[in-house]
Amino acid sequence: MILDKFNEFSDAQAVTATAISTNVIDLYPLGNSVGTNTTRDIGTGEDIYLVVMTETAATDTSSDATLTVTLESDDNVGLTSATTHFSTGALAFAAFSPAGTVVANVKLPAGSYERYLGVRYTVASGPLTAGTFNAFLVKDAQAYRSYAVGSTIV
Repeated sequence: MILDKFNEFSDAQAVTATAISTNVIDLYPLGNSVGTNTTRDIGTGEDIYLVVMTETAATDTSSDATLTVTLESDDNVGLTSATTHFSTGALAFAAFSPAGTVVANVKLPAGSYERYLGVRYTVASGPLTAGTFNAFLVKDAQAYRSYAVGSTIV
């Protein structure tokens, strides 16, 4: 998996309460005006994957926090009235808290993406007291899974 810094939303971003990613990607190159095309479909053509991972373990005083991660686009960099293109749904604390956990590894869905693209971390029943996350786009997501020697794969 090759990571391009220009396609990175979060790099060890501390998340303790609801927040958008540190980086929001501008889908329009510098010097190009939006013109009449206010959206574009980046989910078609060659596959692009959204990967979200827990970098350092998340903690919560009562281990009951939930986390929802969404990929959103909007016509403004603050993602204030964003369109949601993907959502993990509310994940239980045990499902996202260990360091190294892959929270999402999904192909971008086809659709009308607005100019600015970012990730929103929604913490509920929290707050989290610690934890950092990575989120980025890649062309080839790592999906290797090892199996026990001699096991039958059905």
